Amino acid sequence: MGGLDKLIPCTVQVAKMIQKSGCDVLCIIDRQIPSELVEQFNEFRSFDKAFDSVVSCFKSQKLNLPVVYSPVPELSDYHDVRTYQQAAAKSLQRAIKAGFKSPLLLIPESKKFRNVELCTVLGALEELYVPIQLREDVPDKRQRIENLSVLISNPKAEEIVKEALVLESGRFVARDIGVGDPERMAPPRVEEYVNKLFDGLKVTVISDVNTLTKEYPLFAAVNRAANSVKRHQGRIIFLEYVPPQPAKKTLMLVGKGVTYDTGGADIKAGGIMAGMSRDKCGAAAVAGFMQIVKEQKPADVHVIAALCMVRNSVGEECYVSDEVITSRAGVRVRVGNTDAEGRMCMADALCRMKEIAVAENLPDPHLFTIATLTGHAFVAAGEGYSIIMDNSVARAADHARKLQDIGTSFGEPFEVSVIRQDDFDFNTGKVIGEDILQCNNLPSSRTPRGHQVPAAFLMQTTGLDKHGLESQKPLKYTHLDIAASAGEHPKMPTAAPIIALAKAHLS
Repeated sequence: MGGLDKLIPCTVQVAKMIQKSGCDVLCIIDRQIPSELVEQFNEFRSFDKAFDSVVSCFKSQKLNLPVVYSPVPELSDYHDVRTYQQAAAKSLQRAIKAGFKSPLLLIPESKKFRNVELCTVLGALEELYVPIQLREDVPDKRQRIENLSVLISNPKAEEIVKEALVLESGRFVARDIGVGDPERMAPPRVEEYVNKLFDGLKVTVISDVNTLTKEYPLFAAVNRAANSVKRHQGRIIFLEYVPPQPAKKTLMLVGKGVTYDTGGADIKAGGIMAGMSRDKCGAAAVAGFMQIVKEQKPADVHVIAALCMVRNSVGEECYVSDEVITSRAGVRVRVGNTDAEGRMCMADALCRMKEIAVAENLPDPHLFTIATLTGHAFVAAGEGYSIIMDNSVARAADHARKLQDIGTSFGEPFEVSVIRQDDFDFNTGKVIGEDILQCNNLPSSRTPRGHQVPAAFLMQTTGLDKHGLESQKPLKYTHLDIAASAGEHPKMPTAAPIIALAKAHLS
């Protein structure tokens, strides 16, 4: 697979038949089993009522091959394709625990889920990911297995696997950035990683503190304490893909890349700071999406991305509540809580995207922010679910519902929330001299509409609220809060929702 090799957890091949696959274990995840195993499976079922509900490992004499069986449960109307992904992951977990190095995964068909084959392969690849620091520090452990073979009855098997590898390469990049600890993926080292990866894209890095202070003042406020430590100094990394044909649409993505969130002066206490190196998974997802763009090379889609990489440090230089800071768009923002740094670090880059969309008259622009932004999103949606919020223009195009449907069909489910006037009113300045109050002093999980309010803030501080349906230049804008779907520490990052975004906007 050429340049993809370094972004895939092991070699992957399509097998034509079990006997000549060269595998050392057969992994089965559904009740569609080879004819050679029917008698043995029925025998096991005759005395083991749990056989179709737990993972088992045994030897098939007819195939002369060990077998791992990771059954899919009886499906209800409310299951989705993640059931197959989870079963594939469990089968490989068991195979690895047993010491096998070259599993063959039997990919099922499903009338219920049309993308089951692609999603099952992706579920297996996700389980095989090894964190970047372990790969670098202990090369002998850079792979969990040596080779994965997949047996797919679909005549388009080769195409399915090829697509899975492209999508997985994006998720691999997102996991690398997301899982890296506060030093391994500090802003300058993210810049280094990105520069090595995206040689085919235009990469522009803004790191000069004077430029940041002048042009990205809200970001610069968050960066102020970290800037005194060279290895922690912030970066805004712009990536651009220009298609070979005239663009029919433009995607503009801004990702929250807080490499470590202490909470700043409003410091996180009571043990809740652990895991805050994952607060960069929004920017990680944007980088992963750009990897997919780089590989797919869409003919007529122009893509511009910004990774807002910053550490929310605490110290004598940190920004504090009650400061009034004027945003790039000229909006006077009073800081209410320094732990609401995510909206601060993205706003000016989002404003820059808005300016580019308007000034360059880009075709069909759609702006996005992607962030592990609020605990409220976790409470509202539950673990594993992203939340979509469209502005009025994107909502008129029914974008959120379409993305939700696509996400569900590819194992990246969304819940849809609506931005309302209440959310804008909540942010309105309380005294003369301020236009917007950045945050209240309750946790988002205890704030009514705690995940919608930041979306309104991002519109108000950038001037996007002036680009609605009745404006001279309507702009589509979507905020994705992935706090609940990015992967809870210490689990591996999921890289959600880049597959859904790629399927919705690059196909």
